[in-house]
Amino acid sequence: MKIVTDSGTDTRCLNTEGYEIHEISLKVNLGEKTYLDGQGVELNSFYEMMESSAILPKTSQPSAGEFAELYRKLAKEDKDILSIHISSGLSGTINSARAGAEMVPEANVTIVDTKTLSVGAGWQVMAAAKAVAAGWTKEQILPYLQRMADATRTIYTLKELKYLINGGRISHMKGLIASLLNIKPLIGVDNVKGNYAQLGQSRSFKLALQGLVNLIGKTVSPEEKIIAQVVHAANHEGAESLESQVKSRFQAIWYPACQLSLVLGAHTGSSLVGICYAPAAVFEGL
Repeated sequence: MKIVTDSGTDTRCLNTEGYEIHEISLKVNLGEKTYLDGQGVELNSFYEMMESSAILPKTSQPSAGEFAELYRKLAKEDKDILSIHISSGLSGTINSARAGAEMVPEANVTIVDTKTLSVGAGWQVMAAAKAVAAGWTKEQILPYLQRMADATRTIYTLKELKYLINGGRISHMKGLIASLLNIKPLIGVDNVKGNYAQLGQSRSFKLALQGLVNLIGKTVSPEEKIIAQVVHAANHEGAESLESQVKSRFQAIWYPACQLSLVLGAHTGSSLVGICYAPAAVFEGL
């Protein structure tokens, strides 16, 4: 069985060595230049260019043809393909994957909507890759991925809202009011609908980071062991602060902090800091 994903799952932040994972890049347009996510541009440099640009970035999903080309190539080796992608509630990537699969009838493509993004989705990709290597069937893998999706939470905060407003992820008026009041939102990914949900707000970024830690406390007891991974766009200081605060309150097995892919950061700006976490028990079995 072959594993396909997209660059929005941030699997480059995970230990993929020894596993066969095929990734299709999303695209970011900044001015007259188009960047392939994960290819040929250093992340900090991109975020610096984005913040200094008078033009806000635009993103685009891979085409159905790109997916079809990859599925066709992989089907020559193995007709069973598991294609795992960032949330349909936040991107049209999965629609392109479905359309691409219809163009390749010789392949048996199963599409998985992770209902999340970044490493929260990447964890599902890695679980699938490990399961395939361990000889699991598709019928065994899919319920396991659903279990992970149900238990995994992704929450974040950021200093400014213009990128979320530009990308249509929050309403213009609501975002404008929050910006004028200098409010820092606490945002989570709804793991049922797969879209963003506001979970709270703070008057400063420092308090917003504390707010994220408090949100974890609402779903995790101090005695419960969790898997955790901090994510950020280009806010290394904020990422270190959040990880330190979480370490002081919770028992966590940590994956290395992840710098967001271009396509995700283009929708949030460089200030974003967040965390993905799940009960460690969910990862048992592989």
